Amino acid sequence: MPEQRRNEPDQPGTQVQRPPAEVRYAEELAALRAADTDPRPPGWALSLRAARRFVVGDEETGVGRKFVGDTALVERALVTLATNRGLMLVGEPGTAKSLLSELIAAAVSGDSTLVVQGGAATTEDHIKYSWNYALLVSEGPSERALVPAPMLKGMAEGRLVRFEEITRCPLEVQDSLLSLLSERVVAVPELEGPGGMVFARQGFNVIATANTRDRGVNEMSAALKRRFNFETVFPIADLDTEIALVEAEATALLRRSGVAVAPDREVLEVLVTTFRELRSGVGRDGAGADRLSAVMSTAEAVSVAHAVGVRGWFLRGEPGDAADVVTCLAGTAAKDSPEDLARLRRYLEQRVAGRRGAQWKALHAARHLLAG
Repeated sequence: MPEQRRNEPDQPGTQVQRPPAEVRYAEELAALRAADTDPRPPGWALSLRAARRFVVGDEETGVGRKFVGDTALVERALVTLATNRGLMLVGEPGTAKSLLSELIAAAVSGDSTLVVQGGAATTEDHIKYSWNYALLVSEGPSERALVPAPMLKGMAEGRLVRFEEITRCPLEVQDSLLSLLSERVVAVPELEGPGGMVFARQGFNVIATANTRDRGVNEMSAALKRRFNFETVFPIADLDTEIALVEAEATALLRRSGVAVAPDREVLEVLVTTFRELRSGVGRDGAGADRLSAVMSTAEAVSVAHAVGVRGWFLRGEPGDAADVVTCLAGTAAKDSPEDLARLRRYLEQRVAGRRGAQWKALHAARHLLAG
């Protein structure tokens, strides 16, 4: 989206690959705070209505739309976070769950960087606190030796904490959140006095995400589920909306990669349509098509569009064409199952054949580039 580039830092030495939302949209957040006269929940940087405008956009105030999804979902999410219930965003991979959590955290707390990244190696230390062992050995347990993790910092400072891919964590790590979400306090038994209990300040809450492909890996306990309200984030339903989103995001990524041309709109239409058909198993004519087990999400489509543009520009000085799409698709389709390459080959040979349009014909003609 064009608004994303307006607020990115341009000075030498400040370029980072992906600035957080509060940096990318600093001007919009400042303008919304200055004009916000609505009542705010305790500890919030914006009112609910201003936070909603930030996420879904508002033409009257010139705020760009950043999350392409159900506005009612965003409203429910904000209402949940204004209570003592945590928010759990679930859905297919690549449906912008993490983006939504980042945008909401930037709007509510002005900071989206308190993040726990879930995984098999995540421990309770990554969630609550750990110790500076040099100080611990030299002077014993002290507040100076304490190294706060995101949850402890979020509670002490009254900010939202994001817990990404919570179901990838071991069950005992997940359940370490139970008392934290219920009692709103973290006990540090090694410290004596007031420092031994950290109570949550107003504004603290948790946004967790889990993708439906991981269900059953480390299924959440019923007790932990009761601490969250669940919201499902669905893939984008409208083709034109998805094409526009992929175009905007790919254009921004290509610009950061030093590509001087915008992606070809017809190539993007072919790319996004291919992703949608392989994702749903239904062709645009309503006929059945092979469905890949790999994640064919909007986020993956943006990644492939980025790769197509980089390949076309740096190898030939062009925006990228349908042949580049075939070459770049192989890496996406082969992630989960070797059978996906065969399914993709059948799609290119059978479903694409006979379609009108120069780029569709080029896609079919380039099917031999699919290795394997």
